[in-house]
Amino acid sequence: MNRLPDLTPENSPLSLVELIYSTRIREVMTSEVITIDRHDTMRTAQERMRDNGITGLPVVEGKRLFGIVSIHDLISAMQIEQLDSAVERMMTSRVITLEAEMPLSMAISYFSKYPYGRFPVLNARQELAGIITVRDINVTLINRLLQEVSRFESLMEADITPGLEMTRVFHTRRHDFEHGGHASTTIKKHLSEHHVDRHLIKKVAIASYELEMNQVVHSIGGTISYRISPDKVEILVQDRGPGIEDVEAALTEGFTTADDWIKSLGFGAGLGLPNAKRVSDEFYIHSKLGVGTTVKAVINLGEKR
Repeated sequence: MNRLPDLTPENSPLSLVELIYSTRIREVMTSEVITIDRHDTMRTAQERMRDNGITGLPVVEGKRLFGIVSIHDLISAMQIEQLDSAVERMMTSRVITLEAEMPLSMAISYFSKYPYGRFPVLNARQELAGIITVRDINVTLINRLLQEVSRFESLMEADITPGLEMTRVFHTRRHDFEHGGHASTTIKKHLSEHHVDRHLIKKVAIASYELEMNQVVHSIGGTISYRISPDKVEILVQDRGPGIEDVEAALTEGFTTADDWIKSLGFGAGLGLPNAKRVSDEFYIHSKLGVGTTVKAVINLGEKR
C-alpha cells in the first residue's frame, strides 16, 4: 500500500496563497490586446467590441495608454447620438492600471476594491503591455493548481511497496489525452515485474486501458482503482457524470456517443466497454444519468505466475 512521501520544501504542493504571491501579473495577463486609437469614432469602437465579443477597449496612440472606452461609454454615446464622435471625447481618461511585475495578489485586490471588469497592464516603460480580467486569473490558478495536484500525485505514485499485492488509485480528467493510459501502463509494468503470465497481463491491460480511456473521453473525470492480489486483479472505475443513457447499447460493439472531434483523434469507436467486458472474468456496470458511472472488472490470475 502507498504511503505519503516525506514532505520537504521541494516536493510539497504549493498552496493557493503561495501561487497567488509567487505568480506575476505578466504570467496571467492577455498580451495580445485589442485596442483603439483615440482619434477613431465611437462607432468604430462599437464595431470592434461587437466583432471581438468584448466590452471594453484600451485607447492608445502607439504604445501610450490614453484611457479606456467601455460598453457603458458606448451606451452613453448612443443616448446622446454621438457615435460619430472621437473616442477620446467619450472615453474614461482616469484609468487605474497595474504593472506587469506586480504579484497576482495585487490584481486580485484591485478587482475587490474597484468595480471594473478589466485593468490595463503597463511595462517598466509605462507602455501598454497587456490587459487582465477575472477570467484570466481564474483560468491560470485552476491550471496551476491542477499541475500541482498532478506533481504531488506522481510523488505518491513513485513510492510503491515491493511485492505483487498492491492497492493504487489514479485520477482521470476529461479530455486529458496527454496522460490517458498512464494508469494502465503503470499496472502493466507492475505485473510484468512480478512475472505474471503475459496472457493474463494482456487481459488486464486491455480492460484497464479501455475503462481508463472511456473516462477520459466520455466523463468529466473520476478515479480508477486497482486491487492486486496473488489470485486476481480488481479494477474499480468511478466517474462523475454524465452517465450512460442506455447501458445495454453501450455494451454493444460499434455503439458510440462520441462526437466527430473525438473520432478524429482515433477514439470513440464503440469498442471500449465491450472489449473490457470480453476480457474480464467478472464484469459489473451501473450508471445513472447526471450522476455518473461505476464499473468493476475482475481478471483472475490464479497461481500461474
